[in-house]
Amino acid sequence: MSPSRAHYRRRRIVVGSLLVIVALLGTYVPVALLSPVPAATAVIPEAAPLASTPVTLATPGTGASAIGIAAGGADVTALGTSGSADPLPIASITKSITALVVLDAKPIPEGGDGPELTMTEADTAILQATIAAGGSWASVYPGQVLSERQVIEIMMLESANNYSVTLTNWAFGSTAAYLAAATTWLADHGLTGTTVVDTSGLDPGSRSATADLLTIASMVLADPVLGTIVGTATDQVPQLGEIENTNTLIGTAGIDGVKTGTTDEAGFCLLFSADVSAGASGQTVQLVGVVLGAAGEDELHAAVLALLQSAQSGFQTLPLVNAGDVIGSYTTPWGAEADIVAGGSLSETVWSQAEVAREAEARQVSSGASGTEVGTARYTVTGTTLGGGELTVPLTLSEELDGPDAWWKLTHPFR
Repeated sequence: MSPSRAHYRRRRIVVGSLLVIVALLGTYVPVALLSPVPAATAVIPEAAPLASTPVTLATPGTGASAIGIAAGGADVTALGTSGSADPLPIASITKSITALVVLDAKPIPEGGDGPELTMTEADTAILQATIAAGGSWASVYPGQVLSERQVIEIMMLESANNYSVTLTNWAFGSTAAYLAAATTWLADHGLTGTTVVDTSGLDPGSRSATADLLTIASMVLADPVLGTIVGTATDQVPQLGEIENTNTLIGTAGIDGVKTGTTDEAGFCLLFSADVSAGASGQTVQLVGVVLGAAGEDELHAAVLALLQSAQSGFQTLPLVNAGDVIGSYTTPWGAEADIVAGGSLSETVWSQAEVAREAEARQVSSGASGTEVGTARYTVTGTTLGGGELTVPLTLSEELDGPDAWWKLTHPFR
C-alpha cells in the first residue's frame, strides 16, 4: 500500500473515531446531565423520653373526697378520689339536684327571673314543719311575692329547707311528684349512684357517690342561672333583706361554688368549684370537687383547701419542641448536608404524670431551599391533658440542600 493511501486510511480512522466520540458525547452528556439523581433518605434518631412529674393529692384522712376538671356540661375528668366510692348522705348538697330538676322542668330565660310565686298559708305550714324537724329555714309569710330565681337563691345560698319544698310544690304540685321526676332525671343523666328521698337532704336517705357529685357540680356550673347563684357571697331579696351564702369559702383560692351540707349523719360537707391557673401556660381550668363527712367546719375548710391546692400543683406545662430544634438530617450521595428542624414550637399542659411519644417522618429529597417543608413530627401525650393529646409540627430544612453539580453527574453514569 502506497504511503499516500496509508495516510488517507489513518485519517479516515481518526476522523471516524472522533465522529463516534462526538456522537457518544452528544448522547451521553445530555442524558447524564438531565437524568434523575438519587434522593437522600432522612436519618431521624429516636426522641429522648419526656414525662411530667407525678403529684399526690392531699386527700382528707376521714370521710370521702373527689376532685376533677369540669369540661363543660356533665363532662368531668376525674383526677382522684379518697374514702368510700359508695353512696353516702349528702345533706343539703341535695338542693343542687333539686335546683337542677326544677330548672329542667321550669327553665328561666337567660337574663330573666322566671315567673312569680305568691306565698300562702301552706308555705307558712311548711316553714313550721321545717323548724319542728330541726332543718335550716328562712322566713316566709302569706302574700309574699318572689320570683322563681329568688326562691332558688334563698334555697341555695341560705340553704333553706322550707324553700326547697315550696319550690318543688310549685314546680311539680307535690313532693311525691317531684321525687318521681327527680328519680327519672337522675336515671336519664346516668347518675346511678345518687338517690333522693326528700327535697333538702335532711333525710339521710338522700345519698350520692363522689363520682356523681363531680358531675352534678359541673352541671350546676354549666347552668346559666345556677352558675351565677352559687358563686354569689351575698344578695338582696325583697322583704328578706340581705341573704348570705353558707359557703364562706367563696372568693378564697378561686372558689366560686357550689353547695354546703351538714347533718349528724352526713357530717360537714362541701361540693365546691374553683377557677385555677394551670401550669406555665396561664390557662384557666375549672375544678370541681367534694369533701364529705368532715368532723367540723374548720376541718372541712382545711380539707377542701388542701385538696384544691394539691390538685392545682399537679398542672405542668411540658415543652414538647422548640422552633429550630434539630430532629434529623439529610446527607446526599454527592456529600451535601442539611439538618431537618422543627418548623414551630409546641407545648402541652398536663396534670400529674404524663408521657410523650414522638413519631417523625420526612420524605426523600435530592435538593431544597432553606425552610422547605419536608415532613411532620407528631407528639402523642398519654395521661390527663388539657389539649387533644396529639399535636403536630411541620419539619423543614435548616439550610439549602444543594443538588449535584455537572461533574458529579457526568462521573456517575450508573446512578
